Amino acid sequence: MTSPMTAEQSAWFAQTFSALVDNVGQAVLGKTHVVRLAFTAMLAEGHILLEDAPGTGKTMLARAIAATIDGTHNRIQFTPDLLPSDVTGVTIYDQKSGRFEFHKGPIFASVVLADEINRASPKTQSALLEVMEESRVTVDGVTHSAGRPFMVIATQNPIEQAGTYRLPEAQLDRFLMKTSLGYPDHASTVQILAGSAARDRTSRLAPLIRSAAVTEMSELAATVYVDGSINDYISRLAEATRTDSETRLGVSVRGCLALVRCAKVWAAAQGRPYVVPDDVKDLAVAVLSHRLVLDVEAEFAGVTPEGIIERILSTTPPPSERAA
Repeated sequence: MTSPMTAEQSAWFAQTFSALVDNVGQAVLGKTHVVRLAFTAMLAEGHILLEDAPGTGKTMLARAIAATIDGTHNRIQFTPDLLPSDVTGVTIYDQKSGRFEFHKGPIFASVVLADEINRASPKTQSALLEVMEESRVTVDGVTHSAGRPFMVIATQNPIEQAGTYRLPEAQLDRFLMKTSLGYPDHASTVQILAGSAARDRTSRLAPLIRSAAVTEMSELAATVYVDGSINDYISRLAEATRTDSETRLGVSVRGCLALVRCAKVWAAAQGRPYVVPDDVKDLAVAVLSHRLVLDVEAEFAGVTPEGIIERILSTTPPPSERAA
């Protein structure tokens, strides 16, 4: 059985996590909270979906994270004519050796930016299902590992819907979080404009840790203590989403597990070897909202999944004491 995280380990984790966030913050200005969410997703060994307008720094975020962890980065521009093999790779016959050789696709990288994922056909979108869930790709019956760390940062434009394919619920459920970078504030915009001579701010970033150390941090975060009362709280939140009058489909068990995994990282990032209810509250909207399917009438009335999660958080009492 794995030993629980010690106070010394949690202090080191928090210090390292802050250093990683600050390093990325040199390239992605004024978006500390989103950067913290992105690293939380990575250390929880999950993926993140950014729903944003063009030009908000999504590519910069992916490149900055890859540079900070000394990892590899690939960008896949999803288009209607993109094929599954363009993502995962293809097996080609080599006449010299007389054997079939696998040529890896761009999905094999530490950080993969899947840009405008909803522009590709459902068949191509589904090529990501296995690698996002199991960190491996199966081509012609042969399995190839994507390695660790591995994170997909997918984007979709909420404004332009012409020529797009809506992500099915099964695909959305594979994303650990969904959030938005949004436009920078006034001070950050002025700072970006002042440094406009440097087209790529990530080129100045020095790697802080090795990719292998990211895996070690992930394994360490998994040892954070979660009391039974916290699990009960998360279960009650999920049940409330399923019985809510404005939802057709609530949070699945996978969503509950995702919230636990993220809460462990969030707690360790704050120097605690245990999860508290506030960790769950801080992450609930980002982790749970995209897993809801709204009732048609509620959707027409302008109700949002984020609003439902916030309302449920306000009406579901958190635990006041540890489980017996």
